[in-house]
Amino acid sequence: MPETGGFPLRIVDGRRLEKSYRDALTPGDVVCDMAGAARQLPRYFYEVPSWDVAQRVQLTSNFSLWEFITTDVREAEPLRFFPRYVPCAITLLAAALERLRQATGTYVHIAANGGYRSPGHVISCNATPHCWGTAANIYRVGDTWLDTRESIERYGAIAREAIPGAWVRPFGTTPGCTDDHLHVDIGYVLSVPREAPIEPWYPKLDSDPL
Repeated sequence: MPETGGFPLRIVDGRRLEKSYRDALTPGDVVCDMAGAARQLPRYFYEVPSWDVAQRVQLTSNFSLWEFITTDVREAEPLRFFPRYVPCAITLLAAALERLRQATGTYVHIAANGGYRSPGHVISCNATPHCWGTAANIYRVGDTWLDTRESIERYGAIAREAIPGAWVRPFGTTPGCTDDHLHVDIGYVLSVPREAPIEPWYPKLDSDPL
């Protein structure tokens, strides 16, 4: 029998979802980041059937799924209700933040709209890694609120050291900076678990054989 990852959520191909979901998720489409670079959006998602399940699914020792999917009415309408769909790379983000949790030795709090949000979300401008499920906006670590240069730069430095390859937004008020949270991301990661419903590939036959 084939091995399975044992993860409790069903993996779906976003291109096979109903049109309302496809319109909000635009799976596999290409969008540009702030620098004009083309980025391909995720195609494979975990299906989250209910809020209760989101609360019960533990991604790491210290992070549950619900912490990464809290959004508000600015999210695309089909994605305000369950089932919800989150990119498979969300597990990689959780593993990265677990390292930050270990490095700080205390709780790491993700803001509402600060984890995964869809390309259909009102504040999903350009190709933000939030649409890949690979970025987190952290507003508090332990008892420290991240709303000053000192706190943001302090925990940004810890994040860069704890998470190999992590990118941290600099402190500031201009576009691309932040002054009221710590933005940490692991890039534009496309995750395709082994159990993903991949269509078989068949080589093209020569239409005019010799």
